Amino acid sequence: MSPRHIVVTGATGFVGSAVLRRLAEQDPQAVVRAVSRTRPPIAYGGRWVGADLADAESLRGVCDGADVLLSLASFIGPDADRCTAVNSTGTSALMAEARRAGVRRIVQLSTCAVYGPGPHTGQDVGELTPAPVSAASSSRLAGEEPVLDAGGLVLRAGLVLGRGDRWVVPALADAFRRVPAAWGGGAGLASFVDVDDLARLITAFALGDGAAPAGILHAHHPVPVRNRDLMAALAAHRVLPAAPVGDWPWRRCLETLAATPGWVSERQFTLLAGDHWYRADEAWRLAGTAPGPGPLSRLGAAARWYRERGGTAPG
Repeated sequence: MSPRHIVVTGATGFVGSAVLRRLAEQDPQAVVRAVSRTRPPIAYGGRWVGADLADAESLRGVCDGADVLLSLASFIGPDADRCTAVNSTGTSALMAEARRAGVRRIVQLSTCAVYGPGPHTGQDVGELTPAPVSAASSSRLAGEEPVLDAGGLVLRAGLVLGRGDRWVVPALADAFRRVPAAWGGGAGLASFVDVDDLARLITAFALGDGAAPAGILHAHHPVPVRNRDLMAALAAHRVLPAAPVGDWPWRRCLETLAATPGWVSERQFTLLAGDHWYRADEAWRLAGTAPGPGPLSRLGAAARWYRERGGTAPG
């Protein structure tokens, strides 16, 4: 059997670099082509191709000879034009290259942020209508369409934790500095996944036998995490200075957040503290792999990263 030829875009990103490592472990015979604007800093045994989704010309030929395309590149900053250029127009150009090259298996990483502010309490993909409220999530939703048209699989992930996370836990740290209490009792449930578990899921779909999966699936741990449990775990790892105490009602939390300088917005705070969880059993079943013990059990491996970063804004 000839080795698989796998293209990974976004190869230097948070998730992409974890996928490169996992591919090297799972299938060392695979021929991996890492596509990114900068060379991957890790040794993975593949070939690097410099390209930018915002530059369609740079994508010419990136999928030639490939069996699998893992489309993991995205832009999640506030620049709306860049969001469109990368997440929507760029993904469309990439899918055109994949179709021209005859790639048989395509997996695209998207986000549950396409559903908007919620609350969401355990719905599956077909039970929610996307209602994105940011340029990043709107453009990522638009970028799903060409993937589906190409017969690919879209994985909508929840919040991703682990070494390299520059948004989720730093945002929690900033919010806790400003609102040092249990947010609405810490009762909010949200969908999380450790980056290495997400990479394991993506790799399972990349290397799977049989027909290539298609459609949309949720891609995070099936068991949601309660906010008070996450905050207590972060305190135990000394990422937060203390565990939350005092049950502040939601209105007081929002008023205090608004009155205290920081970078996390009310919308982001609501996403982190409120109910935003989604069913994800099907993805793990179809991939033929177990979800593992859950993201809280993985926090220790990233604790030093988080302690060093603190509540610094992404940049």
